[in-house]
Amino acid sequence: MSPASKNSFGTRGTLQVDGKSYEIFQLGALEKKGVGHVAKLPFSLRVLLENLLRQEDDRFVHAKDIEALASWNPTAATQQEISFMPARVLLQDFTGVPAVVDLAAMREAIIKLGGDPKKVNPLLAAELVIDHSVQVDQSGSNTSFAFNAELEFHRNVERYAFLRWGQTAFDTLKVVPPDTGICHQVNLEYLARVVFDATVDGKTYAFPDSLVGTDSHTTMINGLGVFGWGVGGIEAEAAMLGQPLSMLIPEVVGFKLHGRLPEGATATDLVLVVTEMLRKKGVVGKFVEFYGTGLSSLSLPDRATIANMAPEYGATMGFFPVDSETLAYLRFTGRDAARVRLVEEYTKAQGIFRTDATPDPIYTDKLELDLASVEPTLAGPKRPQDRVPLRQSKAAFEKSLEGTAQKKVAVKNNGDNFELSNGSVVITAITSCTNTSNPSLMLGAGLLAKKAVERGLHSKPWVKTSLAPGSKVVTDYLAAAGLDKYLDTLGFQLVGYGCTTCIGNSGPLEEHIGAAIKDNSLVAVSVLSGNRNFEGRIHPLVRANYLASPPLVVAYALAGRMDFDMASESLGTGKDGKPVFLRDIWPTPQEIESTVRASVTTAMYNKEYGEVFLGDKRWQGLQIPKGDLYAWDEKSTYIKNPPFFDNITKTPAPLTDIRGARALAMLGNSITTDHISPAGSIGADTPAGKWLIAQGVKPTDFNSYGARRGNHEVMMRGTFANIRLRNQLAPGTEGGWTVHQPDGEKLSIYDASMKYQKEGVPLIVLGGKEYGSGSSRDWAAKGTLLLGVRAVIAESYERIHRSNLLGMGVLPLQYRAGDSAQSLGLTGFEEFTIEGVAKLAPGMTVEVRARDQHAKETVFQTVARADTPEEVNYYRHGGILPYVLRQML
Repeated sequence: MSPASKNSFGTRGTLQVDGKSYEIFQLGALEKKGVGHVAKLPFSLRVLLENLLRQEDDRFVHAKDIEALASWNPTAATQQEISFMPARVLLQDFTGVPAVVDLAAMREAIIKLGGDPKKVNPLLAAELVIDHSVQVDQSGSNTSFAFNAELEFHRNVERYAFLRWGQTAFDTLKVVPPDTGICHQVNLEYLARVVFDATVDGKTYAFPDSLVGTDSHTTMINGLGVFGWGVGGIEAEAAMLGQPLSMLIPEVVGFKLHGRLPEGATATDLVLVVTEMLRKKGVVGKFVEFYGTGLSSLSLPDRATIANMAPEYGATMGFFPVDSETLAYLRFTGRDAARVRLVEEYTKAQGIFRTDATPDPIYTDKLELDLASVEPTLAGPKRPQDRVPLRQSKAAFEKSLEGTAQKKVAVKNNGDNFELSNGSVVITAITSCTNTSNPSLMLGAGLLAKKAVERGLHSKPWVKTSLAPGSKVVTDYLAAAGLDKYLDTLGFQLVGYGCTTCIGNSGPLEEHIGAAIKDNSLVAVSVLSGNRNFEGRIHPLVRANYLASPPLVVAYALAGRMDFDMASESLGTGKDGKPVFLRDIWPTPQEIESTVRASVTTAMYNKEYGEVFLGDKRWQGLQIPKGDLYAWDEKSTYIKNPPFFDNITKTPAPLTDIRGARALAMLGNSITTDHISPAGSIGADTPAGKWLIAQGVKPTDFNSYGARRGNHEVMMRGTFANIRLRNQLAPGTEGGWTVHQPDGEKLSIYDASMKYQKEGVPLIVLGGKEYGSGSSRDWAAKGTLLLGVRAVIAESYERIHRSNLLGMGVLPLQYRAGDSAQSLGLTGFEEFTIEGVAKLAPGMTVEVRARDQHAKETVFQTVARADTPEEVNYYRHGGILPYVLRQML
């Protein structure tokens, strides 16, 4: 925080809470001075406005920025740039390891430039939770958790030792050890302050908790009234080093909720409806703020479920203001009583506390939903926004199979004989912070399992079942309710505390099941309580993936098929010889509510978070290097000094136009960061796999791309290597293939890139709509850069990936509205010249010339998506990290 605020509007004042005095920047004082209409602003913008008042320094934040935001006009689009400085940074290990690697590399780089390595040190609180590395190697057994945890530690000991070094080498970096929980759930249940306090120069300041996180689902904390969102690791590193985030004053879409959820509907069903509605509305790059009396009928975990999926509905945030439910949740989860009092007094004093009587704020646009209209729902088979009402799920799945030959394959596995066909559900996973943070959903799944077991039902033998909650509190209350044994009976034993299946760490299928799917090209299905179901993400052999509530996940384990009507078909025959239907075992709201009240206690939160940073004996016994500079091991296949600062100079070279470029890939719509930089398994016959084998690594020890993100050699070879990627330059192929020009040689994308770089040929990528959607994966931009790509031309971008490209010095260009590669007649085999880059300015028009083999030239205009002056600065410096490094000299 900045105690040296210029305080141009005289808003600094004091707040007394329980005899303690806090310095605050009073929002109400602005309006009293005739500046803006603060009381009418969306709550999210009021929080942002306080940030500007506190950070006003005439360098990044000016008085005119404060006036512009205070006077926000919802009907007028603005190009006013402002800066936001979060209070803290949240990291997970897949993105946290490369972030710490970059910081370690920056220390060495600054020495080469004559600077002080101690300056490369986080200035903000940075909290890293190790949650992305555990895989479901074993499931369906009471030993699964211990087995998976041991294997996780064996695979990742080098990474974990590196993170422990980072914890000692960098001030303010704290690490939550593995096998503890998922970062967003740990943030919700423990780390979040809601109102932050910090002592500077003897004075204690109070201000709203805010953060950026290196995971797109950082927005989950918006459900607690905390301001923040996911960014790439590149931006997070810059924020840690004191660089504010540059942004345009956002549009804010109000989403009004009223009524109550009906019996049978869950928070998962609600968030899938919300996701569908907001994707249709179009909220990319906008804040979404929830308001209305319906908020009072939603528990805090319900709100967190909705906020968690902001990336899926495309918004920067899905914000819920602080209210009495927020305070009740803080108390219940064991937050300090003094903290809760500060939250209450501060938010009420600042006008950022809502009640049902609060007047509706002004918004750019509005949507409305009657909660009573929500019904049981799935989303799939490829995108979170593709909602399917449960009553239509069978018909919708069968329609998705049109044109696919139906097959039945006999399989014998572990003494069981059964048939697999298109639509066989082979993975059901209760996973992900989205839903496992919600006691009603988790206990609902347990109650359904209890009724199913008591009726005599069993999970189908071809279904891989798993339970991977985001916090140890979950297993505590399942045990207290006596429901864990029923989930165990159906195969939902604990496999780990981490993201697992939701991020592709679903582990292997049984050998005979996997072979039957692969050999017969079956359309196998997964059902998971996660937030992402992109093609190729969950498991390489599973083509159709559906998001569902935890109780429905259990139901599909019993059914074993997606071409199944949950309303009319029985899940099996009960002990009494009668058919059992879903309606017979679905728990009532009263049963769930009474079980939550009886089983979930504050003492559980106090117990599990009392020593959250300590870790087990394996963690405490790690041997770690000492010193401020990391001792790089040349033989390491996990942690390598990246090349991003190899040729850095004190001043950046002038920008130049891009001439004689070739397209490395020409891609369609909805290309996700999973397509660009997969997180899952590494194939032995891929460029990354071949490199690891050449280093003496056995395929059984490959681990995943996500776990190898501290090694640029693996990651650049894995860029555009998703097995489901379809490059239009290499028709008829799936995976990372392209055609080298002009000789027409078919090569892996990595090998073609190396050949182009040897020839001195710059590269571009052509994309469609929603390019870079999905996870906030900085390696999707880092790998793009290391492959020699200078620019991407797409019809539209997802917010974080566009920012990441600029952050790595890759220029995102956007076709004019109505234009596309297809409408312009581009084949991707042309030679491209991009003019105007040398004079880059925010949002400027950049001309592209595409010359084909017959010398025919197509000229078209694009928009440079460097949206702010600060982003242009980053690009001029070759990326945000070189820019920040040079500021330290």
